[in-house]
Amino acid sequence: MEIAETKCSSGYGKPPWIFKGSALYQLHLVKAETARALIPKEFRLVEAFGYTLGGFFLANYEESPAGTFDELVVIAGTVWNPPTSCAWAARVLVSSDDACCHGRKEVGLPSHVAKFSKRITAIPRQQTITSNFLLNMIGLGTARSRSKDSMDVQVTEITGSSATNMCNNNIATVVTGLTHDKWMGPAIKMSLPSFSGRTEHNPSLLKYSCNIECRIRAVQPAKVSGPLPTSKPDTEKYLGHHKCQSVDTINGELQDNEQSLSMSVMLSKPILALQFSCLKMQVETPIAVSPHPKSSSRTSLGAS
Repeated sequence: MEIAETKCSSGYGKPPWIFKGSALYQLHLVKAETARALIPKEFRLVEAFGYTLGGFFLANYEESPAGTFDELVVIAGTVWNPPTSCAWAARVLVSSDDACCHGRKEVGLPSHVAKFSKRITAIPRQQTITSNFLLNMIGLGTARSRSKDSMDVQVTEITGSSATNMCNNNIATVVTGLTHDKWMGPAIKMSLPSFSGRTEHNPSLLKYSCNIECRIRAVQPAKVSGPLPTSKPDTEKYLGHHKCQSVDTINGELQDNEQSLSMSVMLSKPILALQFSCLKMQVETPIAVSPHPKSSSRTSLGAS
């Protein structure tokens, strides 16, 4: 296994790269046929009963090599490459040009620039976040939230001269750290291995790890709705400030299909949502790898 040779962007410097902030990590049951259409053919999908484990990672970084920015990572599913299984990011949306270009060139991510619009709204008093007995037993329960607010995050992907509202996430305030409930869950350390690459900007197959330190607790899953109408004047104004865009009209149809499949992942059934607060994420140097020979078309979820 050799370290992938990459040139670091001036703003990011040399790895490892450090990101600090907060995030929502939401796991979904994704249809295997949807996930297979988004991952390289040489990978085996970790699946059971026609589903794999995917979801999304929605983060707000207060400190990073690219400064303050928002990120939405759509995770198509889990792939198997012995001796471990890893997540596969089907689409990455960021509110920073530097983060977009770095993700594409250095980490091999399918990064795109997007606008993140946030709005706080009130929740009727009868709506409360329920507590899960099992999660409480292991210290990850939601406990009792006194929050009566929610945050709506609208993610508008910018593609060439147009914009598409990728999704609208209705996120309980506890996810964004605005709650009056001071209990943030236990402090943990973990490593999230991921595969990337096979893109026009970085054709190599890469593997990298995100080493995370944070406070973690289970929260109410975010409600995800489909694309919303785009405001043309706001779109044109926003495009004037961003240059890291995909302008390959030949691949326009393929990009539309990938965007549609990514939206299907976002709209799939959530099974667990975790709030990461006091987040410190260290992204290690991506390494070039070779996929393990495919001996069968599927791998059970129990194998991971």
